[in-house]
Amino acid sequence: QLSLVESGGGSVQTGGSLRLSCAASGRTFINYVMAWFRQAPGRERELVAAIDGSGRNTHLTDSVKGRFTIQRNNAGNLVFLQMHSLKPDDTAIYYCAARHRAGDEYTSWGQGTQVTVSS
Repeated sequence: QLSLVESGGGSVQTGGSLRLSCAASGRTFINYVMAWFRQAPGRERELVAAIDGSGRNTHLTDSVKGRFTIQRNNAGNLVFLQMHSLKPDDTAIYYCAARHRAGDEYTSWGQGTQVTVSS
């Protein structure tokens, strides 16, 4: 498993931008699919974005396409979620997660970082 630490959350107004970072340690980073999940109060946790080990293949949930991008820096064991045009519905705790490329489940999780978007 990886040890994951998120940073970069905060409070912004509608239309603002934030960049979340996740620092990983403990295993060979490139062997892991990295993802960002979020959970808002009263809602289930949802997958926001994912990126494979090479960084060439990404997935974004429909509600963030065109506004969010996910990137990784394998040399630095980092993964980023760049968020633009933020909306109040994006308000949630954002979690970094990792899944080994041969696995089916995300088994490593960060502590979460709060993102609050005010109208």
